[in-house]
Amino acid sequence: MDNLRISNAKALLQKLAINIPKFLPSEERLLFIHKEIIGQLSESERTIFREFLDGCLKEMRELSASDIDMGGWGSNRRIWLRIHGAKKPMEQYGVFEVFEFDILILSILTDNQRETLLSQRNLDISYHFQGSDGKYYRQRANVHLELGALALNMRAISEKIFSYQAYGFHPNVTKVLSLVHTKEGLILVTGITGSGKSTTLDAIVDLNNQSIDAHIIIIASPVEFVHRSQRCIIRHREVGRDTQSFKQGTIEALRQDPDIIVIGEMRDPETIMSALEVADSGHKVLSTLHTSSAIESIDRIIGEVPSEEQDRVRNRLADVLRCVISQKLVPSKDGKRILAKEIMLMAPNIRSAIKNNNTSEIYQMMRDGLKNGMTTLEQDLKNLVEMNRITPETAMDFANNKRMLQQLMQGY
Repeated sequence: MDNLRISNAKALLQKLAINIPKFLPSEERLLFIHKEIIGQLSESERTIFREFLDGCLKEMRELSASDIDMGGWGSNRRIWLRIHGAKKPMEQYGVFEVFEFDILILSILTDNQRETLLSQRNLDISYHFQGSDGKYYRQRANVHLELGALALNMRAISEKIFSYQAYGFHPNVTKVLSLVHTKEGLILVTGITGSGKSTTLDAIVDLNNQSIDAHIIIIASPVEFVHRSQRCIIRHREVGRDTQSFKQGTIEALRQDPDIIVIGEMRDPETIMSALEVADSGHKVLSTLHTSSAIESIDRIIGEVPSEEQDRVRNRLADVLRCVISQKLVPSKDGKRILAKEIMLMAPNIRSAIKNNNTSEIYQMMRDGLKNGMTTLEQDLKNLVEMNRITPETAMDFANNKRMLQQLMQGY
């Protein structure tokens, strides 16, 4: 990004920040910026801020960074990028005062978005900008408060879908994921934040979009990758803009003639129960969970409901669950990151283990099911070591069961 954009943005921010009364409580300060500063900005001033932020995002893409962070006290007055997994401050942008970041962040929001942010203290939105090549690129953004100051994270949304074939899934896994072969049931993609869950989910959607005539409804917060309808008609519904909540969007989808319902995240008990009910009604449901293994995913779903309801949920989950893909992005030898995954396919013995509350037995069942398409994370990590893609030390760092990985590496 050229220095002129940076200096123009910094000069305007410094000029506007002077108008903020000192010693205002954080809530009153943000309200003042919202009404007295942002509300009075001219179109040319808004353009200065937008061009600066878009310049940051363009450079972010050029550096293959996944995330950009700014604002709040923790940023140490700098803008940060996550490049190949490492978060670093970008010194070339200079330093900004916390109140200046407040102004910059609020300036990119609409009036309704600012009202929502100030009332709920958090906001999930999508943001797009035009790159140097003329194409539009989308970002997933989260705005939140940190010690009374505004902080912003934006994640780059790939403009291309990662090829489903590149995952190398076993044919049995593909049969479960594809509507061509399996018309119903619950598919879960799990992992921590930044593990590539959305990318995998989009690849599965694309697999179906290219192989069967059907209707896919995607409920997300916010909508990230926008699929182009090919053999499937694909509807994108954004929570907060097109529907009130994940739960509400899921219920509404049943009246919209869907074949596949994609729930961006099962983040609360209400959404989890809605997903189970929809899958139980004969629809195919794809969703994500913030869990690191298949067993943890099962236990998490059951643990989200009161104890008196757990037996009923356990039986329903055993009946509707078809596949769990748990994944991690692991540092590779070439300085980038590579996918390590765990796959559980529903089988009679696993279904019985869930119903009988013996989920601890599932790990061995997955390990024994390698020929049928299943794998534990430790088996996959061992395979990546043998392929010389990652080091043994990296494998051990990212293993869920370090003792088991050690045994595998020693040939047991």
